[in-house]
Amino acid sequence: MPDKRTTIANSILLALMLVAVITSLSMGTVRIDPMDTLRALVGSADPMTTFVVNELRLNRVTAGLLAGAALALAGCLMQTLARNRLATPGIIGIDNAATAFAVASVVGIGVSVAPPVMALAGAAAATAIAFGLAGANGTRGYRFIVAGIGIGAIAGAVTQVMLSRVAIDAANAAYPWTVGSLNARSGNSVLVLACGLAAGYGLLMLISRGLNTLQFSDAVAVALGTHLKRVRILGLAISVLLTGFAVSVCGPVGLIALLAPELARTICKPGKVPLLASALAGATFMVVADLLGRTLFSPLEIPVGIITAIVGSPYLLWILLKPSQRSLT
Repeated sequence: MPDKRTTIANSILLALMLVAVITSLSMGTVRIDPMDTLRALVGSADPMTTFVVNELRLNRVTAGLLAGAALALAGCLMQTLARNRLATPGIIGIDNAATAFAVASVVGIGVSVAPPVMALAGAAAATAIAFGLAGANGTRGYRFIVAGIGIGAIAGAVTQVMLSRVAIDAANAAYPWTVGSLNARSGNSVLVLACGLAAGYGLLMLISRGLNTLQFSDAVAVALGTHLKRVRILGLAISVLLTGFAVSVCGPVGLIALLAPELARTICKPGKVPLLASALAGATFMVVADLLGRTLFSPLEIPVGIITAIVGSPYLLWILLKPSQRSLT
């Protein structure tokens, strides 16, 4: 059962997320009163308000919620497996590899598979290569992180090469995938992401006890009855699943997977992996970042990935300059 501190933290995050959603649905080129927004959601507002909220904004906000939650869960999971705060899908190259495969599908270079499938394939390939290069350490230690950084750099370079060799229209169509964007997300892609997130979270609940014991040494975890190999393999697979589905919708939105789990660990009771809090924080961060990108310099829109990079980069530098903060143990 969740403790009182964690319950309060999750309730606060849920309330902040709902406020962010209503605010995002209300603000834009056409500003709508929050009460009218709520009426539009239940179909009792005037036709114009209902159209703006339900047809123009709701799908985008939903995509942000789901993608932010998926990225945050993947980050929390990866950090727990590696016992390192720097081990997130973006930093170890999973995001870039998923993006490269998705871009290959968008620009039509030798493949015709749907971007979500290609993004999953890219995420899985990057993880497998990084895991193989890490050798006996698996997901533990800096060798895994360094290998992932190298893979991410190569994947990023491949993406740029592909974009430079196609027509300008094809490159423009693929550009949002390279920076992270929630603009014009299709309903089908959001539905696929919702199914992937639900499946991933459900699987995480099955291994949540084992994940909690990974915060201790291997000897202690085994003594507590944890099957380390099974938990790590399943956890890594779930992280790949969540990252691939999220990138297939919004592209590589950086540092959500770093910031959200850190906030969740700060406000929740120590000793347990804050999965729900991480998801709620990630969803809130994503919606707020997208809102800022839409409204700060309106009508010019800044992709959500650029906003999260600007906000999260100083925190990443702070972690790098604080060696004592890198480990989760």
